[in-house]
This record gives sequence, structure tokens and C-alpha cells, in this order.
Amino acid sequence: MPVCYLSRRITFSACHRLHSEQLSIEQNKVIFGKCNNPNGHGHNYVVEAVIKGEVDPVTGMVMNLSDLKKAMNRSIMDSLDHKNLDKDVPEFENVVTTTENVAIYIWNKLYEELDNIEGVSSELLYEIKIHETENNIVVYRGE
Repeated sequence: MPVCYLSRRITFSACHRLHSEQLSIEQNKVIFGKCNNPNGHGHNYVVEAVIKGEVDPVTGMVMNLSDLKKAMNRSIMDSLDHKNLDKDVPEFENVVTTTENVAIYIWNKLYEELDNIEGVSSELLYEIKIHETENNIVVYRGE
């Protein structure tokens, strides 16, 4: 059976501060620079979720895009949009909110959410790509 990669894009806005409690104040300033501002800073993150799977011969789809949209809204928008990632998302209580860690968080949430869709396996999730800025992009494939 032919295999296709299906991609859906979503944008969310959030603020955060790059800061590690395991480092001194001075180390945080050196490592994270202006992103260690005590008041934080914000981004308009663009997230692309890529699904990989065989094309169903009956439906002609890898999965229904409307199901993927709902899963992304539940796993990304509901928990991250217009939030302070450091203060409003419990999973980041002791985790630095780098884009790498945000990508891992989104992978885990979407992976769980896909299993809640009838006839869809979380194993279809192939990649999460986050554009933190136009120039800074992180890709995570569950490894």
C-alpha cells in the first residue's frame, strides 16, 4: 500500500522565561541571555504535526483531517494557547520551556490524543515541527 505524509499546521501564542533552577542567576543570564528576562517574553509558535501512514483504499485517506484538527486543538490549543508556559502548564513546573521541551510536550499530548480517535493509532504520529520564530525551528520525532 502507498504511504503518505499528512501535515497540519496550527498557531498558538504563549509566553515563557528560559530559566533553570539548577543554575545560578548569573549562569542563567549567560546561557539564556535576554530570554532569561524575569518578566518573560512571548512567541507566536507555529506547530506542524506530520502523520505517516498507508492510504486507506476505501477512504483514500491516511486519517481524516478533521479528526487531526480536533486532536491538535485538544492537545495544543487547549493547554498552551495564550498561556504562560512556566506558570500555567503543570508539566513545565520543573522543566525549562525551551522549544525542544515544548516539542516533546506536544508530541506526548498529541500521541495520547490520537489513541482516543476511533480507528486511529498514535503510531501514525511521525513528526512535530515547531517554528518558534521565522529562523528558529525544532523538529521532534519521538526519539
